[in-house]
Amino acid sequence: MPTSILQAPASYPKLGALTALALGCGSLRVGVVYPCEAGALGAALEAGEQGLIEPVLIGPAARIRQIAQDQGLDLADLRIVEASDPHAAARRAVDLAAQGEIGALMKGSLHTDELLGAVVGRDSPLRTGRRASHVFWFDCPAYHKPLMLTDAVVNIAPGLLEKADIVRNAVSLAHGLGIADPKVAILAAVETVNPSLPSTIDAAALCKMADRGQITGATLDGPLGFDNAVSTASASTKGIVSLVAGEPDILVVPNLDAGNSLYKSLVYLGGAACAGLVLGARVPVILTSRADSRQARVASCALAALAARGMAGTVPALRN
Repeated sequence: MPTSILQAPASYPKLGALTALALGCGSLRVGVVYPCEAGALGAALEAGEQGLIEPVLIGPAARIRQIAQDQGLDLADLRIVEASDPHAAARRAVDLAAQGEIGALMKGSLHTDELLGAVVGRDSPLRTGRRASHVFWFDCPAYHKPLMLTDAVVNIAPGLLEKADIVRNAVSLAHGLGIADPKVAILAAVETVNPSLPSTIDAAALCKMADRGQITGATLDGPLGFDNAVSTASASTKGIVSLVAGEPDILVVPNLDAGNSLYKSLVYLGGAACAGLVLGARVPVILTSRADSRQARVASCALAALAARGMAGTVPALRN
């Protein structure tokens, strides 16, 4: 049997709490889209064995069964929905989600744009009025509570309105994890508004949008540099008075370059464990990559299970 993520190293207690909570909710039916690679198929089956999800495998049945046989994986009574190629699998998965047969989607071995194109395309029944965006959820050993980071995957150079939706998506996830008033740090290179740095203008505008009720359910501050966003001492040294500095639940980056670099820094140098989701569609999308560990893939299933159920106000352990 695979080692449970609940037996994760003691350095990741917040990750264990996240998974334990998800297990307590019962499994979520998840469409695993084109799982034609051993890592993707194995992670989905492991999450299923742990009771986090009920995988529905969508792709070429013969190929999926052959991979399972080669890897010694037991498909047991799992449902396999036939789809000949990645595009067909993505379209079929979207249809199943729109019909309510599955509550989330999980990327298999197809390309990200193939899956997201089907999810948020102009004619997709899963499309909403919000911009889709990605949120990482981190258990950082050096930080005292879970920390979310957005958007480091989907939006390359978002404008102000796109950033507003990015914030809204992350805030909605925080609410679903029981954080009633998440603290949101809008990051930039500096903590002062500088017309030469558009990221600082956007940060200030997002905070004013929150003041005017255009963004609700959270406390925003920015622009903040990364140092004074996560460190009370750094903020104090620079004379910053803030309800967010040193205590953010969510970090919002100015663009994909900054976000992707920060994400990889937290994982590869900071020793963080993470999970990730795409939000903004009618169901969450578990968007993993081939470089992700099995632990990260399974943790993302736990996060999706909670996000799909919208468990507001029931996760006090995750704030510790």
